[in-house]
Amino acid sequence: MKQNIETFLGCEATYEESRIVLYGAPFDSTTSYRPGTRFASRTMRAESYGLETYSPYQDLDLEDAAVFDGGDLELCFGDTARALGDIKAFVKEILKDGKLPFLIGGEHLVSLPAIEAVSEKYPGLCLIHFDAHTDLREDYLGAKLSHATVIRRAWEILGDGRIHQFGIRSGERAEFLWAKAHTCLHAFDFAGLEESIAAWKGRPVYLTIDLDVMDPSVFPGTGTPEAGGVTFSALMEAALKVIGGCHVVGCDMVELSPPYDASGASTAVALKLLREMLLGLEKPFIA
Repeated sequence: MKQNIETFLGCEATYEESRIVLYGAPFDSTTSYRPGTRFASRTMRAESYGLETYSPYQDLDLEDAAVFDGGDLELCFGDTARALGDIKAFVKEILKDGKLPFLIGGEHLVSLPAIEAVSEKYPGLCLIHFDAHTDLREDYLGAKLSHATVIRRAWEILGDGRIHQFGIRSGERAEFLWAKAHTCLHAFDFAGLEESIAAWKGRPVYLTIDLDVMDPSVFPGTGTPEAGGVTFSALMEAALKVIGGCHVVGCDMVELSPPYDASGASTAVALKLLREMLLGLEKPFIA
């Protein structure tokens, strides 16, 4: 692994000394409405220097953390399967070296190969999913690989009882009906999160966060905004609860689309959440 020339703020550890590996998956070829998430990781990296490394929420500093920035993967936009295969291969390399992969999307489909790689490393993997959308369609316009089908494809890997969804407020009627039999879906907010954390204590957990779980008034920079979402503070608190209460072995943050928020506010929101999540993951190791 070679260190990226421009790193996320505070993520300057070498690969050898790191415990967490950040990497970007700039891919949005299956986006169903407005593309642009391919620019998220690059924009976040550049804009991160407007953020402090210190968190007053947790009294921790990224300068004391061991996080490696692996840069952005070079993905083929004309071949979805090939792009997903490249992501999986990269994640497997990270896992082989005993490190935690943290993906920055990109559209939500990029989470699928990461989840698959982590599930192969950690049998019995459970998935916690924060999102505005169910993402449980069998296909989208005939395509089985889509950001609208990603959690359905994840279920094919993990099976019943191992996917808990929170913040969901949009999807087809059939998706909500299907979820009743196959996932644990919590609509609108994070009610029930503590019970999920308690139930999965000690089990490996992958946390996937579609940033459109936040209300568009807080986070307009996304391709499929849905009114009625949560606040930044609620999302940060929920993410830190999962990180503090579960054995998190992989995670991601997806669906920031910088072109739809020229103010940069959405990018700033995503970056602050990223800082807090990294510090939460590093907390047991920071003196």
